[in-house]
Parts: sequence; C-alpha cells; structure tokens
Amino acid sequence: MPACTSVLPAGVSPAGAFPAGPRAVVEAVQSLLGLVRPRLPLLVSLETAELVALNAWVTWKVSGWLLRPLDGVSAELSRIDFAHLPAGISVPRRAQEITRLSRTINQALGRVQRAKEELEDLARRQRQFASDVAHELRTPIAGLRVQLEAAQQDPGGMPLPELLETTLGQVDRLETITEDILGLAGLPNCSSAEWRQVDLAALVKAEVAQRTDRRPVRLRITHGAVVTAVPSQISRVLTNLLNNAQRHSTRVVCVEVRVDPVSVEIAVSDDGPGIAEADRERVFQRFTRLDDARRLDRRGTGLGLAISRDIAHAHQGTLSVEESTAGGARFVLRLPRVRQPETG
Repeated sequence: MPACTSVLPAGVSPAGAFPAGPRAVVEAVQSLLGLVRPRLPLLVSLETAELVALNAWVTWKVSGWLLRPLDGVSAELSRIDFAHLPAGISVPRRAQEITRLSRTINQALGRVQRAKEELEDLARRQRQFASDVAHELRTPIAGLRVQLEAAQQDPGGMPLPELLETTLGQVDRLETITEDILGLAGLPNCSSAEWRQVDLAALVKAEVAQRTDRRPVRLRITHGAVVTAVPSQISRVLTNLLNNAQRHSTRVVCVEVRVDPVSVEIAVSDDGPGIAEADRERVFQRFTRLDDARRLDRRGTGLGLAISRDIAHAHQGTLSVEESTAGGARFVLRLPRVRQPETG
C-alpha cells in the first residue's frame, strides 16, 4: 500500500499542527475563508427562508388564536333578527379588545331593544286611540242617521225646528271631538316663536275676567309666577280645568296661584262630589268619562283632561288631581319657574 501522506497548509508544523509564526497564521485563515466564501450566500438564504417561514407560521397561529373569538361574535351577529332581539351576545374572556367590542355591541343591542319596545308601545297606543276615536264618532253619526232617516220616512212626523235642533246638537258634538283630536295632534308642533315668558298670575286674572260662569270664582294670587310657555296652550288648560270645576261645583270655584323657588302652581278646586282615589289617574286617559261627567255634560268628549296633561308634559310640568279642602276635586298644574333678576 502506498504510504499515507498528510498535506498541511504552508507554515504549519507536522509535529503539533500549530502555526510556525504570525505570518503563517494569517495565511492559514485566508485559506480557510477562501474555502467557505463560496457557500456563505447559500447558507444565509437558507436561514432567511427558515426565519420567514417560522415567522409566517407563528403569525398565522397567533392571528387564528386572536380572531377565533371575533368569528364567534360575527356568527352571533349574523343570527340576530329584529323581531326577536337577544339580550346580548357572549363576551369572550380573553382578547381584551374583542371583549370591549362585545360589550359595546351589547350596549347597542340594549338601545335597539328599548327603541323597539317604545315603537311597539307607540303602535299599540295609536291603535287604541284610533279605536277610541271611531267609537266616539260612531255615536253622534248614528244619532244623525236615525233622526234623518225618521224624518225622511215621515216628513211631517217631526217639526222642522225640533229636527234642526237635535241634528245641530249632534253636529256640535262631532265638531268638538274633531277640534280636540286636532288639538292633540298639534301639541308637538309649536314653533319656537310661540314660546315666551308668561306671568301666570296675569293670565289667570284675564282668563277668569272674560268668563260668564254660573258659579263665582274665588282667586288667591301670588305674584312672580313667571314661566316659559305657549300662552294659548296654558289658557286652554285653565279653560278645561275651569269648565270641569263649574260642572261639578255646587257653590264656588277656587283658583290659586302659588310660587316656590323652583316651580309655579295653579290649583283649580271645586266643592262637588270629588273624584275617588281609584279614578284619579283614569280621568286623564283619553275618552274616559266618569258617570258624573256623563250625567252633567252629555256633549263632552273625554279628551279635555287628557289634552291638559299632554300640554303640561310638553311644558316639562305635571298635572294631577287630589281632594280639595271643600271635599271636591283639586286639579294642580305645576310648571318650572323662571327666576326674575332682582332689582335694587
């Protein structure tokens, strides 16, 4: 066999394979770099590709982990129906951003649910109102038909003046109902130009002075009763309350105007039979007429107190009824007071 020979770089001693001197070391390093340099770009490219692949895999995993709760939220939102709104969607325990998003969505769903309930209640009240209007209009229309058909079948059976009087009475009732319905429809439509500062003490005095009532009206006035209101609407409330008190009073009607630091109060009292506590809210419902009201005023519509309360609410106030000191009814209108600047 031929003898094995070892080839060492120049300057390296066979004994220990250590450089013979500094110059030999430099030459040895240069020789090794010359062997490695052609493979360096390939190694760098391979390592770069591995890093890119690892980064893509990690990103894909992390994104899937983070977006998995969002997929659940999207799935729940896609199943929501306005007819059957859920109380809310599930809130993930991880991913704080998605948790906050879910809570925001639940708050929005809550607002939508409340709006839906309000719309349903409004639709229900509108249907009830239409039914009540039809019922109230049916009575005078039916009365007119009966009288006119009777006169048609027997022209000489009823004297013309009597026929005209009865038919005109039914027409008056129809006109009153129509005006009250139009009044209800026009409450929210007051322009800003109609609102002004009103002295309720002066308004009450003027309203009472122009009336010709069968019962005297006793006034108890406190000055400084200034509110921001539509004068015509407050006059209508006062007219409705005075008409109601005159119907039920036996001797006298009392009107008081009181002032406290935050509100102004108008109270209209009578000494009649009063209103039972169980009926004190019911009288403000539309087309509601108690037995005494039907007996004392057959042409009433049952809308006067309902309109009056709606006007009070439109003025950020209240209208309630309680027992008067004389035993009758005491209707109390309260409105926010406008504080006047003090003068020296």
